[in-house]
Amino acid sequence: MSKQKKTATKIAGGTKTAKKKPGTATAGTTKLARLEALLRRPEGATLDQISTSIGWQAHSVRGAMSGTLKKKQGLTITSDKAEDGRRIYRIAG
Repeated sequence: MSKQKKTATKIAGGTKTAKKKPGTATAGTTKLARLEALLRRPEGATLDQISTSIGWQAHSVRGAMSGTLKKKQGLTITSDKAEDGRRIYRIAG
């Protein structure tokens, strides 16, 4: 048995390329971008809101806020306690 070589299919004007699948992340719609957008809202967001919106567990959300947003991007994240005892996180500024 011999191996067959894979070749690109030639079409008018170039080679055939794979099309992007629907539902894949594009610029501005990554989970970190969605996290930042939630924190930039005037009312902020609770940990439960962020977790359900992004689909991450609570410890992953806190890690992303601490590591990526605070340390790597240099953003200031504030935390206030609401009347019901939940923490509301916001990006200051």
